[in-house]
Amino acid sequence: MIERTVNWLAQRWLLLLIVMWGIFVWLPWLAPVLMRWGWIGAANQIYFLYSFTCHQLPQRSFFLFGTFGSQGMYELDFVQNAYKETTNMLELRRFIGSPALGWKVAWSDRMVSFYGGIWLWLVVWYVVPSRWLPRFSFIGFLLLAWPMMLDGTTHMISDILYDIGSGFRDSNAWLALLTNSRFPDSFYRGDSFGTFNSLMRLISGLMFSFGLVGWGLPHLDGRPPRRAL
Repeated sequence: MIERTVNWLAQRWLLLLIVMWGIFVWLPWLAPVLMRWGWIGAANQIYFLYSFTCHQLPQRSFFLFGTFGSQGMYELDFVQNAYKETTNMLELRRFIGSPALGWKVAWSDRMVSFYGGIWLWLVVWYVVPSRWLPRFSFIGFLLLAWPMMLDGTTHMISDILYDIGSGFRDSNAWLALLTNSRFPDSFYRGDSFGTFNSLMRLISGLMFSFGLVGWGLPHLDGRPPRRAL
């Protein structure tokens, strides 16, 4: 009986990983659903649980079910007007939304991209024939990981050295200089969807997760590739 169970798990380990990781990935999206249904206690438990995996800053998070237009993300000044005038990160992260703005997903757009990207690539590896899938060496993984590490580190430095909203990653004046201000000012400033900061968090998170799965899964499968990118 035990041997058959072990064999069954060994043959379906990837599917089980997809299911378990999927629960982990999709649970933060349940928090705003519960808030809309009025199940505040259950939603707060999810926000609390995922606060250990993410800063949960509202200006870098998606909001669902808001009645204020169709915005899914809000700039810092908008959050401050709706909540309170503060740049304290611990205070800002407490804001989970309102009926007008909607309710915050329990982690930021970067975590949605990174952790969600891992789940997405796991599904791809499950349904696509292995001969069509790229397999990465550790160097290949690092090449795909460094954009997120660089982006995350510069955000952290900017937030620590300056008030949130006033750092070099908030204005991105350096990028405007490099690109000769080719794009609208709204592209360079802030964190809402469509800005440089938001796009970098989403793209770099997907790159990191792609590299991690392409490097890690062959080792978990017990067949590390002889040749890898």
